[in-house]
Amino acid sequence: MLKLSFDQPNRFGPSRSPVMSKQGMVVSSQPLASLAGVEILREGGNAVDAAVATAAMLNVLEPMSTGVGGDAFALIYEASSGTVRGLNASGRSPYAATLEEYRRRLGTGVKEIPSNNLMAVTVPGTVDGWATALETCGRMSLAEVLAPAIRNAEKGFPVAPQTAITWTEWQHALTQHLDSLRTWLLSDSRAPRPGEIFQSPSLAGTLRLISEGGRDAFYRGPIAEAIVRFSEQHGGLLSLADFSEHSATWVDPISVNYRGYEILELPPNGQGIVALEAMQILAQDELAGVGHNTPDTIHLEIEALKLALHDSKQYVTDPDFSDVPVRELLSLEYARKQRAEISLERANRQPVPGSPKPGDTVYLCAADAEGNVVSFINSIFYPWGTGITVSDTGIVLQNRGSSFSLDPNHPNCIAPHKRTRHTIIPAMMMEGGKPLMSFGFVGGDVQPQGQVQFLCNVIDFGMNLQDALDAPRWRYEGAGASIALEALIPNSSWQNLTNRGHEITGSGGFFGGGQALLIHPGYGTFQGGSDSRRDGCAIGY
Repeated sequence: MLKLSFDQPNRFGPSRSPVMSKQGMVVSSQPLASLAGVEILREGGNAVDAAVATAAMLNVLEPMSTGVGGDAFALIYEASSGTVRGLNASGRSPYAATLEEYRRRLGTGVKEIPSNNLMAVTVPGTVDGWATALETCGRMSLAEVLAPAIRNAEKGFPVAPQTAITWTEWQHALTQHLDSLRTWLLSDSRAPRPGEIFQSPSLAGTLRLISEGGRDAFYRGPIAEAIVRFSEQHGGLLSLADFSEHSATWVDPISVNYRGYEILELPPNGQGIVALEAMQILAQDELAGVGHNTPDTIHLEIEALKLALHDSKQYVTDPDFSDVPVRELLSLEYARKQRAEISLERANRQPVPGSPKPGDTVYLCAADAEGNVVSFINSIFYPWGTGITVSDTGIVLQNRGSSFSLDPNHPNCIAPHKRTRHTIIPAMMMEGGKPLMSFGFVGGDVQPQGQVQFLCNVIDFGMNLQDALDAPRWRYEGAGASIALEALIPNSSWQNLTNRGHEITGSGGFFGGGQALLIHPGYGTFQGGSDSRRDGCAIGY
């Protein structure tokens, strides 16, 4: 087992140090959200209560990334039982979502479900996920943990710098729908600027209904009725039955052992299996001796992730509809087989799924003094999801259904009451049966890529949490040999990777945003890190 380093200085020039605390900690992409979670801890709540409060605040502060119109996943370590629970709070497709109906509405020649209309909408799973987590593992009520979010939505908040940039870059999605324009743009039809106060009275009203009526207000009451009525008026497929029969699911985490540490993810329909398969492949090489971000290390990481990602897109779907070969994909035998497919000299320019069987989003983490730890992720998929806001509710509908396939032979083909392949993946790292780290990233298929690089930075290269998040990253573009490299990766590495056949598109685009929390095994204190690419921070006390 490689021994982790918990006290290394920063390596990447002027940078924040990891935040340290003793009683509790919350890490998120918005300081005001982290603060809301810490306030809940100080008021007697536990890590689960703090996580839900933080997630709700992020709906207010970063509405293009998350919200009650989206989905959630969580890994929850319960100190009292010494177990990790997995919560799948992703929504299902409408009962009317047959392949025949999609072909009739979209045309038989359409290959993908458009991301910007109601055909991409699935039942929002977030609110039921919040309620289920609190009822099972928390100690506070929805009303108590939603109070900070309601207050900020009503009174307004200063928009953070990176948030303002994304708001502006994607404001075109809002101008296509009158309710979105009225709800999320200012009176002169523009996005708010950094530091400008923004109020969300319609969202505050919805959160207040949930606060007073619980999950039933959303799935069996006025909110469900408003969403279904809106869907019917604009050609969607949602029905009241889709809402009333929705429920989150407790699942057992899946894991692999990497250099002596157990890495935990949620099982499919999530893509946590991508990170785990890639780590199994990378375990075949001693990366510590190869060096951080050397051409060989970057090449190996990209090629391992490439194989795992294409496996995921072939096999991952709702396990209630298809037999997902989880055990085979994560087996050491398959990892060795996949490693044999990697050439150190040449990039794989035509990656295809293997044969495992014979023949914007927000991430947050929280921990409390009792030892409870939460890894939590909440998303509406694309920035602003579909771009569609439901009347005067402040609810932005996610476009997660665009991930379904329209190929009748694909495991992830659209079908009634089905969960699609999901990109959002909370993670934990365990040592000796106890949580050592809670971590996660945002950015669609960038999420497992960020996790893999982060884990290698911490385990193989001995970085502290903040350094592991700040280190320059690569990004696989999802097809062929196309990659992007952040500018701080040396020019010599760019040329070396180009010589191996990687097609480097440049250093632009999104390289993910991560948060991480570590429980020091010797002192029992907390360390937190927040990606400098985003607006967030760790706050502890």
